[in-house]
Amino acid sequence: MLSTTEILIGAKWFGIATIGFFILTIIGFISKWGFRFRLVGVTGFMGVLTAGLFGLSLGLFTRVEIPGAVPYSLVYDNGGTQTVIAVSNTITESELAATIEQAAGDLFSPGRLGTGGKLTIRIRTIIHPEAGVSEPLYLGEVKRSLSQREDENLDIKIFPEILAKLENYQSQNVES
Repeated sequence: MLSTTEILIGAKWFGIATIGFFILTIIGFISKWGFRFRLVGVTGFMGVLTAGLFGLSLGLFTRVEIPGAVPYSLVYDNGGTQTVIAVSNTITESELAATIEQAAGDLFSPGRLGTGGKLTIRIRTIIHPEAGVSEPLYLGEVKRSLSQREDENLDIKIFPEILAKLENYQSQNVES
């Protein structure tokens, strides 16, 4: 797969070719060439290709894979500063830390709105302590910048008392 930089370089060269065809079209009209109207079509098509490649270069982002991260599902996202993801109730502490980092990278978007400059991602799971009873557990959260894709200052918090409750639930279910 081509990188964003390579597509942007391609868009630049297509832009140069478009300008070249535009100049050739002007020369064709001045000189009254018979195929001058075909040059108008070629120039227009080249302009469409250039704009498409440029747009594609803005939209492609590579995703970073964090080793040890487990699948999660997005439960809530206000399009701004708050999101909640759900993970399995069999998650371990190391998997939780990796999944938090993965979600922080995946859920970044330059189009997010909000004040405060921080995106807060909360991680939860659901346990069933009794039949017919569901209890949500918020295992941790991460706060990251809304404006910088590569945020070196991730504020990751794992709640140990809640994680201990989950581990206790997991051990009780293994014995059952």
